[in-house]
Amino acid sequence: MPSQKIIAVLGATGAQGGGLVQALAADPTGEFVARAITRNPGSDKAKALSAQGIEVVAGDTDDPAGLDAAFAGAYGAFAVTNFWEHFSPAREATQATNIARATKKAHLKHVVWSTLEDTRKWIPLSDDRLPTLQGDYKVPHFDSKGSVDAVFAAEGAPTTYLLSAFYWDNFIGFGMGPRKNPDGTHVLAMPLGGAKLPGIWSGDIGRCAYGMFRRGVSLAGQRIGVSGENLSGPEMAAKMGKALGHDIAFHDVPFDVYRGLGFPGAEDLGNMFQFQAILGDEFLRSRDPKLSRELNPGLLDFDGWLAGNSGRIAIS
Repeated sequence: MPSQKIIAVLGATGAQGGGLVQALAADPTGEFVARAITRNPGSDKAKALSAQGIEVVAGDTDDPAGLDAAFAGAYGAFAVTNFWEHFSPAREATQATNIARATKKAHLKHVVWSTLEDTRKWIPLSDDRLPTLQGDYKVPHFDSKGSVDAVFAAEGAPTTYLLSAFYWDNFIGFGMGPRKNPDGTHVLAMPLGGAKLPGIWSGDIGRCAYGMFRRGVSLAGQRIGVSGENLSGPEMAAKMGKALGHDIAFHDVPFDVYRGLGFPGAEDLGNMFQFQAILGDEFLRSRDPKLSRELNPGLLDFDGWLAGNSGRIAIS
């Protein structure tokens, strides 16, 4: 259909971008079509997209010229970066800057940029409530994205700023699920400082982005946070226990203890959880499940996610 609007989707074989690609493929209106951008069009995931009839093209956020080619002729783009691939906030900021400038060069009409807060606007480097990491950051994987919002505003195409939430998928693949104690009891341990945590199935982030593209460029300049449900630690433990068939207690890990656990990213994540606790209701207001469901009527709450995924949660 010549009238279809092409949405160039970065991270198309990943969680967020993959969710958007599938939402676009199922678009009942036919208004939009996905162009899946991946560094490796020959990967199994990319081949699976091609088999669905989805256009797959090569593109690398480290290569501005390649992005120019990948965005050519598109209506819009979904922009996402992956800090956890390299743990370098400077590299992530450069990648995001490359994306922003490429969207402007391609004359795109609407971009959805998956960003996060630059926490230094609330907790400056001189504020010792959070340790300063890598010399220049409080929460590196937040700050590296949020610092580039101004580049999208000044040098990018019209942009909507999507703020994501904690991935419930982390209970499966990141070792954050419940643990069995020597006495046979079960505990979910996270550093929340008594705060509620906005959470979401990672695939729903892309589906919410689809809702933003459907609403159109009138959303340009707006910051819209997404969440499937905002829950306290005990609430998550109770729901998880019901789904898994165990009584699961919640243990609120002190932030300093969590930062000292020693796994890659422990300090970053410890600061992240503490930043969310410091912001409290302000952080919750920025991620509204009601608005998220308006954008994505199929949005899963935690019970809905558990119904399809509880069997994948290993109790260690």
